[in-house]
Amino acid sequence: MEPVALIVQKYGGTSVGDTERMKNVARRCLAAQRAGHDVVVVVSAMSGETNRLLKLVAQITDRPDEREQDVVVATGEQVSIGLVAMAIHAQGGKATSFLGHQVRIVTDSTFSKARIKSIDAQPIRSALAKGHIVVVAGFQGVDEEGSVTTLGRGGSDTTAVAVAAALQADACEIYTDVDGVYTTDPNMVPAARKLERIAYEEMLELASVGAKVLQIRSVEFAMKYKVPLWVKSSFSQDPGTLVCEEDKSMEDVLVRGVAYDRNEAKITVSGVPDVPGIAAKIFGPLDEKHIVVDLIVQNPSKDGRTDLTFTVGKSDFAKAQEVVRKAAAEIQALGIETDDNIAKVSIVGVGMRNHSGVAARMFTALSSEGINIQMISTSEIKVSCVVHSKYTELAVRALHTAFGLDQPLPPEGVVTVSETAALKGEKV
Repeated sequence: MEPVALIVQKYGGTSVGDTERMKNVARRCLAAQRAGHDVVVVVSAMSGETNRLLKLVAQITDRPDEREQDVVVATGEQVSIGLVAMAIHAQGGKATSFLGHQVRIVTDSTFSKARIKSIDAQPIRSALAKGHIVVVAGFQGVDEEGSVTTLGRGGSDTTAVAVAAALQADACEIYTDVDGVYTTDPNMVPAARKLERIAYEEMLELASVGAKVLQIRSVEFAMKYKVPLWVKSSFSQDPGTLVCEEDKSMEDVLVRGVAYDRNEAKITVSGVPDVPGIAAKIFGPLDEKHIVVDLIVQNPSKDGRTDLTFTVGKSDFAKAQEVVRKAAAEIQALGIETDDNIAKVSIVGVGMRNHSGVAARMFTALSSEGINIQMISTSEIKVSCVVHSKYTELAVRALHTAFGLDQPLPPEGVVTVSETAALKGEKV
């Protein structure tokens, strides 16, 4: 018999896409409870519901007030938690549902992409002590003023990991429509392989460069608080992928995965005066508007002026152009060029730390396919290149082959959910 554990399970929109799937979620939660575990389940809005709500907002205005937009889109999760709790009741279990403000998931006031500051875990613990399965609304919180906030796309992942950290849970299981983390998008590369384990740092980098499996902030939480994180399918019994602390064996694999992101756009400010403080006058206003800047490249100075190129997310592209045009005029730059037909392709692996020539192999693979590199960014375990968007699939396939990821992966030690408490150095 497995030892008792406190498990947080998260189910995404496809997993609660209709009432039959909600009943399946209820069965899974009850099975875990009947195995002797305490269970907290975090659910997203039903598949397509958030988009439907955003379309309603768009029918009212094309420049919505973000506070009021959050009030609207947060309602999707309220429906889900009520229905899932009722599905548990209908199957003979006990359940209590909580909205973000009821468990005091306190965030900052950056509406539509708020960050969690604290969680009051006591209401959850009290319900668990009564033998209830606790159903928590993902994606939403409340700021210090009591206003409803949302955490951005994929925010339910962050809710689940933050709740797991607050409860010091033994494991957090992210259930979705895929059965784990793959070496790349299997829809693009049929030869992609599922990973049994991946280091927090690798998953963090993959999430940051376009992998859609987990929201980046959920991985940050998991890494900071050492929460063993599983990625599983809600439609199968596959053991999934464990996201955990790095060990020596992980360094044997040079590249763990290939990711891509078509959701970026490029802005070039040309003829920027090459004097101290000028870059701050461009990027400061962007930060004030909460616009995240990714890659930045500055050309060598010529005649006292330089060109500055950077990328932003497409959702911020229009707002970024407005901010940059104003800043460029103030610093008397010579012009602005924009391009939203780009993609970022990246390779990630902790094995890069101890091996040379990784970037050269990446550049060679892209060059052999006639793909021109527009921008390059590196970290200790990542290399990213910006290319024309039409080459995205070709670039991903070429890199997946070049680093041997088409071949079967070496077997790794299988770890069960009940053993993940040991990974945290704690007793179950």
